[in-house]
Amino acid sequence: MANLGLWMGYFGPLQVLLPEQVSWFAADGEETLALAIVTGFGALVAAVTGPIAGALSDVTTSRTGRRHPWIMAGALVGGVGLVLLASQASVLGLTVAWCITQAGLNAMQAGLTAVVPDRTPVLQRGIVSGWVGLTQSVGVVAGVLVVTLAADEAQGYLLIAVLVLATAAPFVLFTTDPPLIVAAPPRFRLRFSRDHDFRWAFATRFLVQLGNAMATLYLLFFLRDRIGYGDPENGLAIVVVVYTVATVATVVVGGWISDRSGRRKPSVILSGYVMAAGALILAFWPAWPGALTAAVVLGLGFGVYLSVDQALITQVLPSADDRARDLGVINIANSAPQVLGPALAFPLVNWLGGYPSLYVAVAAVTILGSVLVTRIKAVR
Repeated sequence: MANLGLWMGYFGPLQVLLPEQVSWFAADGEETLALAIVTGFGALVAAVTGPIAGALSDVTTSRTGRRHPWIMAGALVGGVGLVLLASQASVLGLTVAWCITQAGLNAMQAGLTAVVPDRTPVLQRGIVSGWVGLTQSVGVVAGVLVVTLAADEAQGYLLIAVLVLATAAPFVLFTTDPPLIVAAPPRFRLRFSRDHDFRWAFATRFLVQLGNAMATLYLLFFLRDRIGYGDPENGLAIVVVVYTVATVATVVVGGWISDRSGRRKPSVILSGYVMAAGALILAFWPAWPGALTAAVVLGLGFGVYLSVDQALITQVLPSADDRARDLGVINIANSAPQVLGPALAFPLVNWLGGYPSLYVAVAAVTILGSVLVTRIKAVR
């Protein structure tokens, strides 16, 4: 429930509310730039907040535990940011409010992601990561559905804010979070781990997420300009639903299989090849049936990747004392591609061959990220 609320908090604004709000005041042709400014600064805040909140969580000695305080505080700050977003009518106002929202939600995420390695045996982390990953896929659809059914954008933001708090509260109130008991005050340490396996895990996650960011950035324009779909917004909604259903079909099963076999790397590599195949379908079959087929293939691959790669990462964390900090660093590999992706995709689409070049590049980046997982030595 807490993770579902977290992802609704991310995707409700990103998929619907922020683009619609930008269109209120941005001049024709400037909506894309305005939205890039808002989301770009938000991604930078996310990259900084995650490791800091995680490091602070690792050394928190509260009687209520070391994860719960940050989960609830993050939900509260994120909720405040969402409420502030409801009344903004300028790029500056949206940027500041979205940065507050990102700071809160990333602090919440830092505590939540550490719960899996804190409490789950290694041979159950695949299936548990699968259920957690399921909330990400469902959160996209649920967040979009909630804000679409709202009377207006302001009500949409308020509903999402309430849901973030309402889903986090039961976890904080009704589960245990043993306090950190130490002989001496713990030291706050904020640094990038030098562990060999951890660095390769970061690199593989970064490259796969970069491919994902590049693939989705221009999907609406791909449907409109390359395929010529009559109603691209409706077409995009259909593609997202098909992709989500395919992801849900494999996200838990993929994690369960990796638990039973005790092997993570083969599943990560295979999922990367499958996602690359989906990108190549978009590159060489620019038609509506091709887009639907690609959505299925991409979803099936991403579902397996979502659960198994997360389980793999929990097994290469250098120290149990710094889990939340290190997982916060890993989250940079999720947020930084959202900034870098547009910078790489724009010249490919406009100057270097168009959409075929873009999706071939996506396939290459995804395969590279998946294959590099073989450099990790501590996990099979």
